[in-house]
Amino acid sequence: MSAQPRVLFDNGPHKVLCFDQLVTGDGVQSNQFLIIDHDEHALLDPGGDLTYMPLSLAVSQHIPVQNLTYVFASHQDPDIIASLDKWFLHTRCKVVCSKLWARFLPHLSAGYITRQQGFTTTDRMVAVPDRGQDIPLGKTVIKALPAHFLHSVGNLQFFDPVSGILFSGDMGASMVDDAQPVEDFAKHLQTMEGFHRRYMAGNKACRLWSNMIRSLNPRMIVPQHGRPFVGPEMIGQFLDWISQLQCGMDLLEQEDYRVP
Repeated sequence: MSAQPRVLFDNGPHKVLCFDQLVTGDGVQSNQFLIIDHDEHALLDPGGDLTYMPLSLAVSQHIPVQNLTYVFASHQDPDIIASLDKWFLHTRCKVVCSKLWARFLPHLSAGYITRQQGFTTTDRMVAVPDRGQDIPLGKTVIKALPAHFLHSVGNLQFFDPVSGILFSGDMGASMVDDAQPVEDFAKHLQTMEGFHRRYMAGNKACRLWSNMIRSLNPRMIVPQHGRPFVGPEMIGQFLDWISQLQCGMDLLEQEDYRVP
Protein backbone atom coordinates (compact mmCIF):
# COMPACT_ATOMS: atom_id res chain seq x y z
CA MET A 1 0.00 0.00 0.00
CA SER A 2 1.12 3.54 -0.67
CA ALA A 3 2.70 5.42 2.21
CA GLN A 4 1.90 8.77 0.62
CA PRO A 5 -0.13 10.79 3.12
CA ARG A 6 -3.26 12.80 2.52
CA VAL A 7 -2.54 16.49 3.02
CA LEU A 8 -5.37 17.74 5.22
CA PHE A 9 -3.93 21.24 5.65
CA ASP A 10 -0.84 23.13 4.49
CA ASN A 11 -0.24 26.85 4.78
CA GLY A 12 3.55 26.56 4.68
CA PRO A 13 4.76 26.59 8.29
CA HIS A 14 1.78 24.52 9.49
CA LYS A 15 0.90 21.15 7.94
CA VAL A 16 -1.42 18.28 8.80
CA LEU A 17 -0.81 14.92 7.16
CA CYS A 18 -2.94 11.77 7.36
CA PHE A 19 -1.47 8.29 6.81
CA ASP A 20 -4.45 6.06 6.09
CA GLN A 21 -3.07 3.10 4.13
CA LEU A 22 -0.45 1.58 6.43
CA VAL A 23 -2.38 -1.27 8.08
CA THR A 24 -2.14 -4.61 6.30
CA GLY A 25 -3.28 -8.11 7.23
CA ASP A 26 -5.78 -8.65 10.03
CA GLY A 27 -5.66 -5.21 11.60
CA VAL A 28 -8.59 -2.79 11.45
CA GLN A 29 -7.97 0.14 9.10
CA SER A 30 -6.59 3.08 11.05
CA ASN A 31 -5.45 6.63 10.43
CA GLN A 32 -2.28 8.15 11.83
CA PHE A 33 -1.67 11.90 11.79
CA LEU A 34 1.36 14.17 11.76
CA ILE A 35 1.04 17.85 12.68
CA ILE A 36 3.99 20.07 11.84
CA ASP A 37 4.27 23.64 13.05
CA HIS A 38 7.55 25.36 12.19
CA ASP A 39 10.25 23.11 13.69
CA GLU A 40 8.08 21.05 16.06
CA HIS A 41 5.91 18.04 15.32
CA ALA A 42 3.23 15.85 16.89
CA LEU A 43 2.36 12.31 15.84
CA LEU A 44 -1.17 11.29 16.80
CA ASP A 45 -2.23 7.75 17.77
CA PRO A 46 0.69 5.98 16.02
CA GLY A 47 -0.52 2.44 16.74
CA GLY A 48 1.49 -0.72 17.41
CA ASP A 49 3.83 -3.09 15.60
CA LEU A 50 1.53 -3.27 12.56
CA THR A 51 2.15 0.38 11.79
CA TYR A 52 5.46 1.27 13.46
CA MET A 53 7.85 0.46 10.62
CA PRO A 54 5.80 1.78 7.68
CA LEU A 55 4.77 4.84 9.69
CA SER A 56 8.28 5.73 10.83
CA LEU A 57 9.54 5.40 7.26
CA ALA A 58 6.68 7.53 5.93
CA VAL A 59 7.13 10.19 8.61
CA SER A 60 10.87 10.33 7.91
CA GLN A 61 10.04 11.74 4.47
CA HIS A 62 8.69 14.88 6.18
CA ILE A 63 10.64 15.40 9.43
CA PRO A 64 13.83 14.14 11.11
CA VAL A 65 12.15 11.32 13.05
CA GLN A 66 14.66 11.39 15.91
CA ASN A 67 13.61 14.99 16.60
CA LEU A 68 9.89 14.17 16.91
CA THR A 69 8.50 16.49 19.60
CA TYR A 70 5.42 14.61 20.77
CA VAL A 71 3.43 11.43 20.43
CA PHE A 72 -0.20 12.09 21.34
CA ALA A 73 -2.23 9.13 22.67
CA SER A 74 -5.99 9.60 22.81
CA HIS A 75 -6.33 6.50 25.00
CA GLN A 76 -4.54 3.29 25.93
CA ASP A 77 -5.64 0.75 23.29
CA PRO A 78 -3.05 -1.31 21.34
CA ASP A 79 -3.96 0.31 18.02
CA ILE A 80 -3.28 3.69 19.63
CA ILE A 81 0.00 3.42 21.50
CA ALA A 82 1.35 -0.16 21.67
CA SER A 83 4.52 0.96 19.82
CA LEU A 84 5.42 3.36 22.64
CA ASP A 85 8.74 1.65 23.42
CA LYS A 86 9.96 2.07 19.85
CA TRP A 87 9.11 5.78 19.74
CA PHE A 88 10.90 6.24 23.07
CA LEU A 89 13.96 4.37 21.78
CA HIS A 90 14.29 6.01 18.38
CA THR A 91 13.07 9.57 19.05
CA ARG A 92 13.26 12.28 21.69
CA CYS A 93 9.50 12.62 21.95
CA LYS A 94 7.32 13.15 24.96
CA VAL A 95 4.02 11.28 25.12
CA VAL A 96 0.84 13.28 25.77
CA CYS A 97 -1.86 11.17 27.43
CA SER A 98 -4.57 11.32 30.06
CA LYS A 99 -3.32 11.38 33.64
CA LEU A 100 -5.43 8.25 34.17
CA TRP A 101 -3.17 6.30 31.80
CA ALA A 102 0.18 7.95 32.54
CA ARG A 103 0.88 5.43 35.32
CA PHE A 104 -0.07 2.46 33.16
CA LEU A 105 1.62 3.23 29.85
CA PRO A 106 5.10 2.49 31.29
CA HIS A 107 4.06 -1.18 31.08
CA LEU A 108 4.47 -0.78 27.31
CA SER A 109 8.06 0.42 27.56
CA ALA A 110 11.22 -1.27 28.83
CA GLY A 111 12.63 0.89 31.61
CA TYR A 112 16.22 0.62 30.37
CA ILE A 113 15.30 2.57 27.22
CA THR A 114 14.61 5.78 29.08
CA ARG A 115 17.17 5.16 31.84
CA GLN A 116 20.00 4.96 29.33
CA GLN A 117 18.87 8.35 28.05
CA GLY A 118 18.98 9.77 31.59
CA PHE A 119 15.18 9.90 32.03
CA THR A 120 12.43 7.88 33.63
CA THR A 121 9.39 6.93 31.59
CA THR A 122 7.36 9.39 33.64
CA ASP A 123 9.77 12.19 32.72
CA ARG A 124 8.82 11.68 29.09
CA MET A 125 5.08 11.93 29.63
CA VAL A 126 2.74 14.90 29.68
CA ALA A 127 -0.14 13.76 31.91
CA VAL A 128 -3.20 15.76 30.88
CA PRO A 129 -5.75 16.55 33.64
CA ASP A 130 -9.38 15.53 33.25
CA ARG A 131 -10.50 18.91 31.90
CA GLY A 132 -7.77 19.05 29.26
CA GLN A 133 -5.04 21.58 28.53
CA ASP A 134 -3.18 23.37 25.76
CA ILE A 135 -0.02 21.65 24.49
CA PRO A 136 2.47 24.13 22.96
CA LEU A 137 3.60 23.14 19.46
CA GLY A 138 5.85 25.42 17.45
CA LYS A 139 4.18 28.84 17.42
CA THR A 140 0.71 27.51 18.22
CA VAL A 141 -0.95 25.04 20.59
CA ILE A 142 -2.85 21.79 20.24
CA LYS A 143 -5.87 21.62 22.53
CA ALA A 144 -6.13 18.31 24.43
CA LEU A 145 -9.88 18.01 24.99
CA PRO A 146 -11.79 15.88 27.50
CA ALA A 147 -13.69 13.05 25.78
CA HIS A 148 -14.03 10.66 28.69
CA PHE A 149 -16.06 7.44 28.24
CA LEU A 150 -15.95 7.86 24.44
CA HIS A 151 -14.92 5.08 24.74
CA SER A 152 -12.11 4.99 27.30
CA VAL A 153 -12.58 6.24 30.86
CA GLY A 154 -9.59 8.53 30.31
CA ASN A 155 -10.19 9.55 26.71
CA LEU A 156 -8.71 12.62 25.03
CA GLN A 157 -9.23 14.24 21.66
CA PHE A 158 -7.00 16.82 20.01
CA PHE A 159 -8.02 20.04 18.29
CA ASP A 160 -5.71 21.99 16.01
CA PRO A 161 -6.94 25.61 15.98
CA VAL A 162 -4.81 26.57 12.96
CA SER A 163 -6.34 23.99 10.61
CA GLY A 164 -9.64 23.72 12.45
CA ILE A 165 -9.31 19.92 12.52
CA LEU A 166 -10.61 17.84 15.42
CA PHE A 167 -8.84 14.51 15.80
CA SER A 168 -11.64 12.55 17.41
CA GLY A 169 -10.12 9.15 18.13
CA ASP A 170 -12.82 6.47 18.10
CA MET A 171 -15.66 8.99 18.04
CA GLY A 172 -16.98 9.03 14.48
CA ALA A 173 -15.06 5.87 13.55
CA SER A 174 -16.37 3.78 10.67
CA MET A 175 -15.54 0.23 9.61
CA VAL A 176 -14.34 0.94 6.08
CA ASP A 177 -11.03 0.58 4.25
CA ASP A 178 -10.35 4.17 3.27
CA ALA A 179 -10.39 7.72 4.61
CA GLN A 180 -12.25 9.54 1.84
CA PRO A 181 -14.57 12.27 3.22
CA VAL A 182 -18.15 11.23 3.96
CA GLU A 183 -20.49 12.36 1.18
CA ASP A 184 -23.80 10.65 2.06
CA PHE A 185 -24.41 10.59 5.81
CA ALA A 186 -27.45 8.27 5.70
CA LYS A 187 -25.50 5.72 3.67
CA HIS A 188 -22.40 6.11 5.85
CA LEU A 189 -24.41 5.48 9.03
CA GLN A 190 -24.48 1.72 8.49
CA THR A 191 -20.68 1.60 8.67
CA MET A 192 -20.50 3.18 12.14
CA GLU A 193 -23.81 2.71 14.00
CA GLY A 194 -23.06 -0.73 15.46
CA PHE A 195 -19.60 0.35 16.58
CA HIS A 196 -20.89 3.43 18.40
CA ARG A 197 -23.74 1.58 20.11
CA ARG A 198 -21.23 -0.89 21.53
CA TYR A 199 -18.15 1.24 22.20
CA MET A 200 -19.56 4.53 23.49
CA ALA A 201 -20.46 4.44 27.19
CA GLY A 202 -23.84 6.18 27.08
CA ASN A 203 -25.91 8.98 25.65
CA LYS A 204 -25.07 11.51 28.37
CA ALA A 205 -21.37 11.47 27.46
CA CYS A 206 -22.22 11.73 23.74
CA ARG A 207 -24.56 14.66 24.32
CA LEU A 208 -22.18 16.64 26.53
CA TRP A 209 -19.34 15.99 24.08
CA SER A 210 -21.49 17.20 21.16
CA ASN A 211 -22.23 20.46 22.98
CA MET A 212 -18.50 21.06 23.48
CA ILE A 213 -17.68 20.34 19.84
CA ARG A 214 -20.39 22.68 18.53
CA SER A 215 -18.72 25.48 20.50
CA LEU A 216 -15.42 24.72 18.72
CA ASN A 217 -17.01 24.93 15.25
CA PRO A 218 -14.40 22.62 13.66
CA ARG A 219 -13.86 22.59 9.90
CA MET A 220 -13.22 18.85 9.92
CA ILE A 221 -13.69 15.88 12.30
CA VAL A 222 -11.21 13.12 11.55
CA PRO A 223 -11.54 9.83 13.47
CA GLN A 224 -8.83 7.24 13.96
CA HIS A 225 -10.70 4.70 11.83
CA GLY A 226 -12.44 5.39 8.54
CA ARG A 227 -13.79 8.53 6.97
CA PRO A 228 -13.72 12.17 8.09
CA PHE A 229 -16.63 14.59 8.30
CA VAL A 230 -15.84 17.77 6.38
CA GLY A 231 -17.79 21.03 6.42
CA PRO A 232 -20.65 22.36 8.57
CA GLU A 233 -23.41 20.29 6.95
CA MET A 234 -21.78 16.89 7.39
CA ILE A 235 -20.39 17.73 10.84
CA GLY A 236 -23.82 18.99 11.89
CA GLN A 237 -25.50 15.77 10.77
CA PHE A 238 -23.00 13.70 12.71
CA LEU A 239 -23.35 15.77 15.90
CA ASP A 240 -27.15 15.67 15.66
CA TRP A 241 -27.05 11.89 15.34
CA ILE A 242 -24.51 11.12 18.06
CA SER A 243 -26.10 13.50 20.58
CA GLN A 244 -29.31 11.45 20.42
CA LEU A 245 -27.80 7.97 20.18
CA GLN A 246 -28.73 5.38 22.78
CA CYS A 247 -25.59 3.36 23.39
CA GLY A 248 -23.49 1.52 25.94
CA MET A 249 -25.11 1.54 29.37
CA ASP A 250 -28.35 2.89 27.91
CA LEU A 251 -28.91 -0.50 26.25
CA LEU A 252 -27.97 -2.86 29.08
CA GLU A 253 -30.46 -5.27 30.64
CA GLN A 254 -30.14 -8.04 33.23
CA GLU A 255 -29.91 -10.49 30.33
CA ASP A 256 -26.55 -8.96 29.46
CA TYR A 257 -25.23 -10.02 32.87
CA ARG A 258 -25.87 -13.73 33.05
CA VAL A 259 -23.56 -16.50 34.16
CA PRO A 260 -22.66 -18.38 30.93
